[in-house]
Amino acid sequence: MKKILLLLAFISFSFVQAQEIKWMSFDEAIALQKENPKPIFMDVYTDWCGPCKMLDKNTFQTKEVSEYINANYYAVKFNGEGNTTLNYKGRKFSNPGYDANRKGRNSMHEFTGFLKVEGYPSMYVLDKTGEIAKVIVGYYQPEQLLSELNGTN
Repeated sequence: MKKILLLLAFISFSFVQAQEIKWMSFDEAIALQKENPKPIFMDVYTDWCGPCKMLDKNTFQTKEVSEYINANYYAVKFNGEGNTTLNYKGRKFSNPGYDANRKGRNSMHEFTGFLKVEGYPSMYVLDKTGEIAKVIVGYYQPEQLLSELNGTN
């Protein structure tokens, strides 16, 4: 009886386990896009942003959203205040004011300014040529995000 209960618990855990989007860096997505043209879905977030965390937990981890994004896009997670360096359209972007010891908000990344991010979270869809095709600002529930993404790939 214990074995059956353990097996049922394992099976039910497998079904409710969070789905995962295959996130990559922006430079990786651009390089893959050159080999195999496919749109890019980019989540621009910050570490302190509550709605960004809700988007990760409630929307991106659902089976429908993660499967849709994985199937149709190269998925990029970009910290709008992070310290990564990336290349876009022949320009190099970084965050010269980044301070790893700072708690809370950090300086804005140059790429965040280039994108003209209006708020967090912001989601950008870049078409197969790397041009910005759509900007989605704010928290979206799974069905709302899927509706917004429908037709952008």
